[in-house]
Amino acid sequence: MRVGWIGLGKLGLPCAVACAHRGLDVMGYDVDVKRMTRDPQPYREAGPDGTGDFNAFLAESSIRFGSLQEVVDHSELLFVAVQTPHLPEYEGIAPLPATRADFDYRALQVAVMDIEACVRNRRSKYVPTVAVVSTVLPGTIRSKILPLLRGAAPVIYVPSFIAMGTTMRDFLDPEFVLCGHEDAGCVEAVRDFLRASGIPDPLCTMGIESAELTKVAYNTFVGLKIAFANTMMEVCHKLPGCDVDDVMRTLQRANRRLISPAYLNAGMGDGGGCHPRDNIALSWLARKLGLKYDLFESLMLARERQAKWFAELLLSYHLPACVLGYAFKPGTNITTGSHALLVARFMELQLGVPVRKWDPLVDAPHDWGGDAPHVFLVGTKHEEFRRFRFPAGSVVLDPFRYIGPQDGVTVVPLGIGT
Repeated sequence: MRVGWIGLGKLGLPCAVACAHRGLDVMGYDVDVKRMTRDPQPYREAGPDGTGDFNAFLAESSIRFGSLQEVVDHSELLFVAVQTPHLPEYEGIAPLPATRADFDYRALQVAVMDIEACVRNRRSKYVPTVAVVSTVLPGTIRSKILPLLRGAAPVIYVPSFIAMGTTMRDFLDPEFVLCGHEDAGCVEAVRDFLRASGIPDPLCTMGIESAELTKVAYNTFVGLKIAFANTMMEVCHKLPGCDVDDVMRTLQRANRRLISPAYLNAGMGDGGGCHPRDNIALSWLARKLGLKYDLFESLMLARERQAKWFAELLLSYHLPACVLGYAFKPGTNITTGSHALLVARFMELQLGVPVRKWDPLVDAPHDWGGDAPHVFLVGTKHEEFRRFRFPAGSVVLDPFRYIGPQDGVTVVPLGIGT
């Protein structure tokens, strides 16, 4: 099967390589020609089984790159994974603004207009099915995308439910495959793709607007679970005899009504390129629709107040402060939406207290920049920190409760009341 990928960023390129890994004939295009390469990428990604180095699979991949016209001519199914960004203040690393905004669809719209021109000028007999992957709010495809294609090609909405760092694995072994469509005939293109790539077929089909909402509902539900677990962490930390891990381990067993144990662990708030920004976008939509209660704002405010609590704890020890780890999750060097950066922002901008930030996967290894006693907040659960030697006299605030004792160092496991 001939597949095209438009947009070769942190989502598009690993997914395109995953398709080629399963034997599909894949061509890719990006407006940034530096992305059209098999050279190593700076972000950390695993291979198709969730281990190894994505760059090794990229180097050996059969993926080809070409002009947009060449990719359109090549493709039976054309995935469009162009970014729909938010401004930095809506990313989740700054206090929640009073204003709200929809995503920025300009790059996606430009790509769609260019695809429309290429489809009409195609030299191939195939009319590709255009499969939009980008995250959008409900109503966007109908109001902002379909009019630009002007009927040149059928359109479906097939967002990916992946986690950065394990993109290939999550794409090839999904919980479900979502397809929003207007024409049932387009669904067959997805089924053909799933068969050709050996991806399991838990296909969920629905109208385009329902699919758009399902994508952001999935992302924001993750934030709800994390905010709840972290609220319990603060409760347990302030109540002698309470242990948040005991509470959460027990709740995780309630798989009849609480769904699953995933994300139900206390620690730092959620981050990444989807969850915080999707909550803020849905908060904008809630205001636009005049909802009586903005649940999404509450989730972001809970996340924000938790960041303030961490900042106040850092201040209470009267030592120079250091946020140790600020990637948005362990094992990656991506900092988008990092809750740890939000804590640092509160320290610096709202409290006027300087804070050092260091992450071994983002910054120079083995050089956090000092050996004097500090109060550390472990902002990312990197495995490297299990072996980190803290300066004598330091205090370590551990919201993950995984740092072992060290001589001359006070380790404070957050969420265990004393």
